[in-house]
Amino acid sequence: MKRLTTLLATAVLLISAQAHAGKIVVLDVQRALLSSDAASDFRKQLKSEFADDEKQLVDLEKQARALQEKLQKNAGLSSDDDMKQLRLQFQKAFGEYQRRGQELQQQRTQREQTFIGEMKPRLDEVIQGLIKAQDIDLIVNKQAAIYVVPSLDITQSVVEQLNKQ
Repeated sequence: MKRLTTLLATAVLLISAQAHAGKIVVLDVQRALLSSDAASDFRKQLKSEFADDEKQLVDLEKQARALQEKLQKNAGLSSDDDMKQLRLQFQKAFGEYQRRGQELQQQRTQREQTFIGEMKPRLDEVIQGLIKAQDIDLIVNKQAAIYVVPSLDITQSVVEQLNKQ
């Protein structure tokens, strides 16, 4: 229901804007940011920056899996003390794996948010330049539209302008 209301409001806004005879375009902001050369460079930098951490995480996962398999193979064959010791080792390895995985994900997310924050002023500048150059009256977020004639989508123009900066 809420989505329908949003779509109707967008349609009314589009119709009233067309009556105004202004230029209406759509923009996929996320795609524009993620398709830019700066985003590509950032992904490469991030990959190299976290390569060692990811390798350690994979090693921890292998260690935890090996301990889990050992637990399963030795179930009923080993003494209770040995099984208890194996369970503790597995829990410790698995807990470390989870902790480091969450830590790594938080670091990546923080770096991505920093990148987006750095790109926002550049994106705003590009959008303002296109508004003036193309005499745009309304920019609609592409995710809010059901259908868009490809000629109204300025996302690629935004990417090209971001790459020029």
